[in-house]
Amino acid sequence: MDTSLAAALGVGFLLGLRHALDADHIAAMSALLSRKRGVLDSCLRGTFWGIGHTSALLAAGAVVMAFKLQISPEFERGVETVVAAVLVLLGADVLRRAFGAVTLHRHPHVHGEGGHSHVHVHLGDVATHRHVHSLREAPPPLLLGLLHGLAGSGALVVLVMATMPSPGAALLYILVFGIGSTVGMLALSGLIGLPFALAGGSRAVGPPLQALVGAASIVIGVLMLLGAPKP
Repeated sequence: MDTSLAAALGVGFLLGLRHALDADHIAAMSALLSRKRGVLDSCLRGTFWGIGHTSALLAAGAVVMAFKLQISPEFERGVETVVAAVLVLLGADVLRRAFGAVTLHRHPHVHGEGGHSHVHVHLGDVATHRHVHSLREAPPPLLLGLLHGLAGSGALVVLVMATMPSPGAALLYILVFGIGSTVGMLALSGLIGLPFALAGGSRAVGPPLQALVGAASIVIGVLMLLGAPKP
């Protein structure tokens, strides 16, 4: 491997790391991980996202190079619209769970011979015991990764084909880029899962944190649907 190709692959890996930090990626994974409780479990889901993302990029690159096709702007816009709609739906689901944990209760109190009652707002128990089967829950992040990979495949494939010396080198670049994005998303997912893990069963922290994540996901999705630049 010559030094210029090695340097290009190094840059591709770094760009993949940076790519994982796109706002729509962060919003989607935050919404998906908002119900999890373990950092390792969150990292695993980030890895599945990366596998799906890399698979989509490699498949798009292979098809374009094999059949001399072009990924049309209309196709990319269509996929980005689907991504935006999924962000809105994910955010709405997170908000539903967050506000579903809020209940009103009236508690009677007896003082001496008299009594009265108070209305209290309670946040539901977010520490309900549940078993997590990571492999069974792999499809959602995997599908999210596939979707995001398709949404960004056009620009990447065009850039790679214009700069790489051969189809093999181009596919290698895409693979390295995908590995970088997988590593980035793995680390990012661990960071996203950390506050949820620290919140644990806290009734005061868990639902408000979920509400914040859900609202952010909806806002980013709506901005994408309106055609505004991603924040």
